[in-house]
Amino acid sequence: MSGIGLTFITTILLAYIVWRMCSVGTLRQVATKKAIVYSGLVVWITLLSGRFLGHGSSSAWATSAEFLGITITGVLFLIFICLFPIDLVTGFGCFSPHWAPRLRAWAMVGGCILSVAATIQGVRPPVVSHYEVKLHNLSTKLDGTTLVALSDLHLGSTLGPEWLESRVSQVNDMKPDMIFLLGDICEGHGENIEAFMPALQKFSAPLGIWSVNGNHENHGKKRDLNSSFTRAKIVTLQDECIEVTPGLLLAGRNTIHNRNEAQANQPWNPPQDHPAGSLILLSHVPENYQDATVAGVDLMLSGHTHSGQLWPFNHLVAIAHPKLQGRYEVDGMTLLVTRGAGTWGPRMRLWQPSEILHVTLRSE
Repeated sequence: MSGIGLTFITTILLAYIVWRMCSVGTLRQVATKKAIVYSGLVVWITLLSGRFLGHGSSSAWATSAEFLGITITGVLFLIFICLFPIDLVTGFGCFSPHWAPRLRAWAMVGGCILSVAATIQGVRPPVVSHYEVKLHNLSTKLDGTTLVALSDLHLGSTLGPEWLESRVSQVNDMKPDMIFLLGDICEGHGENIEAFMPALQKFSAPLGIWSVNGNHENHGKKRDLNSSFTRAKIVTLQDECIEVTPGLLLAGRNTIHNRNEAQANQPWNPPQDHPAGSLILLSHVPENYQDATVAGVDLMLSGHTHSGQLWPFNHLVAIAHPKLQGRYEVDGMTLLVTRGAGTWGPRMRLWQPSEILHVTLRSE
């Protein structure tokens, strides 16, 4: 969604909530209608400042404005999903003019409580989900090989270098053989990648650190971030397949956003002459998994969905991405979709905690 589109929707939500606040008698006892409207105007100006002045800037005030603005957006949404059903049930007050204002007040309180819960969940460190996956043709010598996969870090003004340092330590403490970054490493709005380089360079795994591009990687940028990742010894796979170690192949698939026009609608296939062995595919978006099974992929790792991040968005996201989060078996291939280690937009999650994948490979 574009910044203008998000701002328009947020403005509508704010106007609706201010309108309904003016009908709550308890609130009107402590604030006049004019005061409520002016307060809404201040909130709207804060939203605009965060979106258009703070977005992509590295200054302290701009970062604070963006953080505050995007957090308000999350709060407005959660108040709306509590408030609007009350209006529907009461016919916007026509069916129960006595009880409707009281129910609206409780709905607003409920939305604020959900906002606090979502913020607490959003700032917690990602949980680690452990999986064991059997791979076809995996050598017994590689049985027990471990990998850690992170997706959707969305590094930027909200999730900064200190947060990344904590994630790197969390990953390195697991002592994985390989580390996979499954796309959307950066938020994609002109952030200073150099600020994150010291932390990125601390990732450590004997079989390498590998990544694929997501839909945010080069959004709003004129430079190629992959050259910066190379300095951190992170190898970005772009529709290619390599042999990590004898008997274990790794492929990376670009998202449609990073493909050229000729590649856009073409299924991904590994080279016909690739060495024999088990094949792992990194794909930011959990789509075209049937193509992956035909190509002989044993394990596919994806992110992108955030599992909706804020309930009830998970139900909407599931329409576009039926493989929303967790483990799926698709025609003999294992598909793992992570909820993502970071957050997009507000530093909030509701019933969808951040996640890092720890996978142990097993031979058959």
